[in-house]
Amino acid sequence: MLHQTIQAIQPLNQAAMDQALARQAELTKPAGSLGRLESLSVQIAGMTGQINPSLTNRAVIVAAGDHGITAEGVSAFPSAVTPQMVLNFLNGGAAINVLARQAGARVIVLDAGVAAELPTHPNLINAKVALGTNNSAIGPAMTRDQAVQAVEAGIKVVTEECQNGLQLVGTGDMGIGNTTPSSAICAVMTQTDVADVTGRGTGIDYPRWQHKVEVINRAIAVNQPDANDPLDVLAKVGGFEIGAIAGIILGAAAHRVPVLIDGFISTAGALIAAGLAPLSRDYMIAAHRSVEPGHQIMQKHLDLQPIFHLDLRLGEGTGAALAMPVVASAVATLNQMATFSDANVSGKL
Repeated sequence: MLHQTIQAIQPLNQAAMDQALARQAELTKPAGSLGRLESLSVQIAGMTGQINPSLTNRAVIVAAGDHGITAEGVSAFPSAVTPQMVLNFLNGGAAINVLARQAGARVIVLDAGVAAELPTHPNLINAKVALGTNNSAIGPAMTRDQAVQAVEAGIKVVTEECQNGLQLVGTGDMGIGNTTPSSAICAVMTQTDVADVTGRGTGIDYPRWQHKVEVINRAIAVNQPDANDPLDVLAKVGGFEIGAIAGIILGAAAHRVPVLIDGFISTAGALIAAGLAPLSRDYMIAAHRSVEPGHQIMQKHLDLQPIFHLDLRLGEGTGAALAMPVVASAVATLNQMATFSDANVSGKL
């Protein structure tokens, strides 16, 4: 499935982009005056192959998983919070539920590796690879086969959604301790010092931050992940939900569906996806830039410019949900504004 999905990803549709650019030049406004909305409309035309795609069928897919490395004391919260928050998502009470409702999006939870058995729910996809990863500070977080399984879990859920009409997707995450593997992935794949990409996560103090940096350095030293092999990096220092996010991105790109990348953990998944399929990067839209120091480094590596700077650091897909109306507005302005000839306006402003 992974190989077939990568092979299915195609370059952006240049003819649709040219058509969108030509229309932008005819709209009743000074050239470039709608700023990023203009470039987004052209990019989305290239993704979808249409200058006026419908983007009403929206979903945020929240991938969840636990991490063995929390045994090293890298998080301010216990792992028991992961399944508790998943239940909160399913009950509609989390920030992502509120913001998704505002954005007209469904919330789908993908259990890629929560360390607890969760109840059946119509909005929960059970694709559990294992009950959490192993402790990467002492050995690989998972096997290579498990890494592939995690990525393919993401591909499968988004493929089914696309086949049922999904038109715009956002990535989200839940997993106590997951800024630690995300920092490790960032450090390895961008070749940056661990201390420069590691933040305070859920709000740890300075001594625990120092400990977190030491633990990540130890995980990298113990496992020696190969930066040129994204699956090796994922297997050795990553997380099941990070792999699933990479799969969501790859699957969306294969179906020409725009994918809004949320925060630090989602962008770690984007690094894996882009490493596996460089063309997938063209289907990514960075929703925001979080306060995690590694997020900017990841986005620069991927050449992604965020829509928002709102000092978010929650995850869950909250930034992706917030950005959905902006993306829809970009398409609407391209297609619903009058041209100079339509409006009988003389000349171009």
